[in-house]
Amino acid sequence: MPASPRRLSNKIIGMLVIFFLCAITAIGMTLLVSWQLEGGAAAINDAGSQRMRSYRIGHLLGQGKDDPNQAAMRASEISAEIERFDKVLLDLERGDPLRPLSPPRDAAVYQGVRALKEKWNSSIKPILLDYLEASGPSEREAAAARYDGALVRFVADINDLVLSMESNFAFNTNLLRTFQIVLAVLAVIGTAILIRFFFVLVIRPVNHLHDGIRRMAGNDLTVRLPVETRDEFGVLASGFNRMAGHLQEVYATLEERVENKTRSLAEKNQELEVLYGTAAFLNEPGDIEDLCKGFLQRMKAAMGARAGAVRLSSPDSEVLFMVSHEGLSEDFVANELALPCGQCLCGEAMQQGASMMADTGKPPPGLVLKTCVREGFRTATAFTIKHNKQTLGLFNLYFDGPRRFSPQEVHLLETLGQHLGVAVENQRLRAREKELAVSEERNLLAQELHDSIAQGLAFLNIQAQLLQDSLKKKNIDEALDTAAHIREGVQESYDDVRELLVHFRTRVHHADLDAAILSALERFEGQTGIRTELDCVGTGIPLEPEDEIQVLHIVQESLSNIRKHARAAKVMVKVERSVGGVVIEVRDDGVGFDPATHPAVASDRHVGLKIMKERAFRIGGECLLTSAPGKGTRVVLSLPRLTKEEA
Repeated sequence: MPASPRRLSNKIIGMLVIFFLCAITAIGMTLLVSWQLEGGAAAINDAGSQRMRSYRIGHLLGQGKDDPNQAAMRASEISAEIERFDKVLLDLERGDPLRPLSPPRDAAVYQGVRALKEKWNSSIKPILLDYLEASGPSEREAAAARYDGALVRFVADINDLVLSMESNFAFNTNLLRTFQIVLAVLAVIGTAILIRFFFVLVIRPVNHLHDGIRRMAGNDLTVRLPVETRDEFGVLASGFNRMAGHLQEVYATLEERVENKTRSLAEKNQELEVLYGTAAFLNEPGDIEDLCKGFLQRMKAAMGARAGAVRLSSPDSEVLFMVSHEGLSEDFVANELALPCGQCLCGEAMQQGASMMADTGKPPPGLVLKTCVREGFRTATAFTIKHNKQTLGLFNLYFDGPRRFSPQEVHLLETLGQHLGVAVENQRLRAREKELAVSEERNLLAQELHDSIAQGLAFLNIQAQLLQDSLKKKNIDEALDTAAHIREGVQESYDDVRELLVHFRTRVHHADLDAAILSALERFEGQTGIRTELDCVGTGIPLEPEDEIQVLHIVQESLSNIRKHARAAKVMVKVERSVGGVVIEVRDDGVGFDPATHPAVASDRHVGLKIMKERAFRIGGECLLTSAPGKGTRVVLSLPRLTKEEA
């Protein structure tokens, strides 16, 4: 942009202001002249009326000579005419803007008015005053005679004044016409100037700009606009020329830019392909060794490396273990199968928690690369494997020649290392989950065995000792009675074993909890002879398969307790589903007990009840037991439906 541009708006406003001032001046002059013409006409009329008034005074002087009453009346009229004559002379000299009446502007007119006024005051008016002051007819006649003698000359002076005023009026009329002609000429010239002005400053630059745009639309990038002014159109022309130059430059390098963009897009697509392919592979099921091996194969192929390795750290020690390798010699693997943190390139990268790249010919200060040099690698790299900002290990890529990595490649490899870290951590979590599940099942199995078979075996051990004592005493009746108890204990233990086998083999297929509970009740009724009843009320969203298994185990544990302790005739199970969740109730009509005083329940030493509560807690439910002597026992399992926010 020019240093001090002249704004087009300032030019247009300045031009319009000049023409406005000229027009308003011409209009003002015409108004002034027309006002003067209107006042001049009034002055000519008043000056002409003075002749008539002079003759009227002479006529009044000639009447009423003999009749005294007529003379008095004529005297008052003459006095009135004298006052009017003075008033008209004063208006002709000073003007009257209310009429309007313009005072004389010409020097001759002004002198004529002054001379007429002076002659009136010095010659004519004294005669009239003498007439008015005369005491007799003879004096009035003498005054009238003198007035008649001076009237002809006085009227001639008035005629001269009127002619002078008419001449001035004609001059003003011509002047008005001149101003009107000038105003018309000014309007024509101004219109022509404005047209030329707008053509030069607006229309022609717009045409140039339009022509430039048309030529540029026709792929003529050499077009340039002339910069003729320093106003807004000059700025637009300069901007257009800069834009045309930039487009010409861009068009000249367009093929190169397209090639660079295509190459960049190909690199991005390759990175995305590697990223998504590796991420999809890491989401497939498999152990850690298979994941690391497949990951390493993909990294080698993507980066063009000759060899590579994946190393993971042990959670309990600062040692890197080589989990998978490709293209490495046996000697290399043997030397670096277990690498302490802080040693060599891999240990240094692990200790710092950052990716590192090194030229084996010019390693960084303080870093010794023995094995990589012996293997013949020129470039050795170590990229971290992280999960939640924790370094789990690293993977190496080895190259025969010098290899420089762009920031995009480093970011891609570190991102892939994070994906591998997530996959490794997920595999470890799955292994821990399986181990924890097995441990929990073993714990539950141990609790079940302790609550059933272990107690039965303890009872049988005591009975065997009693049987041995009875046989030593040769007390056959007591021995037979003890043997009967032993047989009952063995049968009860056998029933417990069968119940446990059924308990741990039971599975819920296709989320059919009602059918599984009905099957358990049928087996229970067949084994014990106790009548059972199942009541299913309402509908709701099915439970998760694992939750249904825990529910079934709680129902089976309740049935087991009924078989052992309740001495019931009927068992009823009710499954009630609603929007709020699921409620399972197991009720019997047995002997019941007082939970507050029952030693096993009060001290929480009854393993079966404890297992039921643990299973309910595991699936987010609550298990409550209510009972009373002689009124049976009631077990209620409540599983509320959790919202997404609560979950």
